[in-house]
Amino acid sequence: MIRSAIKPACRDVPREAQAVFRTVMDAMARPGRVMALDAGFTPPVPLGPAAAAILLTLADFETPIWLDGSLSREPDVAEFLRFHTGARLAATLDAAAFALVADAANAPPLTAFAQGTPDYPDGSATVIFQVETLNAAGPWTFAGPGIDGEIAFGAAPLPADFVDQLGDNRARFPLGVDMIFAARGTIAALPRSSAHVGARETRRANATPA
Repeated sequence: MIRSAIKPACRDVPREAQAVFRTVMDAMARPGRVMALDAGFTPPVPLGPAAAAILLTLADFETPIWLDGSLSREPDVAEFLRFHTGARLAATLDAAAFALVADAANAPPLTAFAQGTPDYPDGSATVIFQVETLNAAGPWTFAGPGIDGEIAFGAAPLPADFVDQLGDNRARFPLGVDMIFAARGTIAALPRSSAHVGARETRRANATPA
């Protein structure tokens, strides 16, 4: 057993889990809104505290987790998640209920994860991206359920074609994946219902003068 992986994660598990759950649900209900999330513990690297707190709150023995290469190479990460959630690791991307990507710039395409089926769209995956920054000022603009008009949002690093992937993901609705972005002390979410409506710079350049 890997001792460093099974140190306590939270001092007050029920209260802290409820707080994280409320934050994640609020982020999903208000897409693109950057929200504070203080995990209060340090998981094994390269697993980030915010991403770890999300998984410890949402995952259980019925929700297989897929880890990208940078995470799966560190045995402490898998042991930490198994100990605190009871979840097993998924062997393939499309078998995971939750997927955690630490090397977000080289993330697999969104289509590689479970998309759900017409009869069971809730069988899709939730993909958690560990990123360095979350930007409430852009450069992307989104609309859709939970958004009052439009909202600016950005996250980095991500694949160069990520905006195109977002458009394809929305086009598959009600199939497709839901996404949570976790940075240092903050999170944001883009459920599959969120529609990317353009880059802020492009929209300003094309605006009709008053």
